[in-house]
Amino acid sequence: MPKIIFDIETVGCEMDSFDEATRVALLKYAKTDVEEQEVRDSMSFYPLTAQIVTIAMLEVDCAKAFVYYQTPGEQPQKVVEGDAEYISVANEKQLLELFWKKIEKYDQFITFNGRAFDCPFIMIRSGINRLKASRNLMPDRYRSGAHIDLMEKLTFLGASRKKFSLHMWCNAFGIKSPKDEGITGLDVKGLFKAGKHFDIARYCLRDVAATKELHSLWDKYINFPV
Repeated sequence: MPKIIFDIETVGCEMDSFDEATRVALLKYAKTDVEEQEVRDSMSFYPLTAQIVTIAMLEVDCAKAFVYYQTPGEQPQKVVEGDAEYISVANEKQLLELFWKKIEKYDQFITFNGRAFDCPFIMIRSGINRLKASRNLMPDRYRSGAHIDLMEKLTFLGASRKKFSLHMWCNAFGIKSPKDEGITGLDVKGLFKAGKHFDIARYCLRDVAATKELHSLWDKYINFPV
């Protein structure tokens, strides 16, 4: 059964890019400058206020990786580093087109918190870009084995109520965390604005590599297939 792990990085839109009614709605409960900044900083969390700038994919049964990332205004290029192919594109639509073409080749996909974030984000942004999904990224969590969301599996579908970050799970299991390289998701918008697109692509792939190690340990020591 071919399996692949994926992760996305997103960048929120600037507040000034929205019409007045949208700005009013977004800032409705922000009473102070600090609260307004918190709203601005949270824009990247939602598919209606952000776009996908990077998708990293890593095969489970080998080390082959594919990273698609935006480089607006630059010439598209392909860079190979070891078993990883980095392919740049001009915009989000082209990025998503590559993703949907690739994902349909795999029987199972694995994420960390993908059901709550990555998967609905990808599907909604695809619709906004007028792209039809090549497969359902949100299958039934109880009856389908197509999607393994490690956050759900490690909390036993919410039985363990505290949801820890990938960084904390990596530390607990002795896995090198992608955050140890000095970049976190909070840095992505700044890096993107600074034109450091390849740094984001590498960071996203490190997230996927850590997820692959975590999946391997979960599968070996915790998982009991139905």
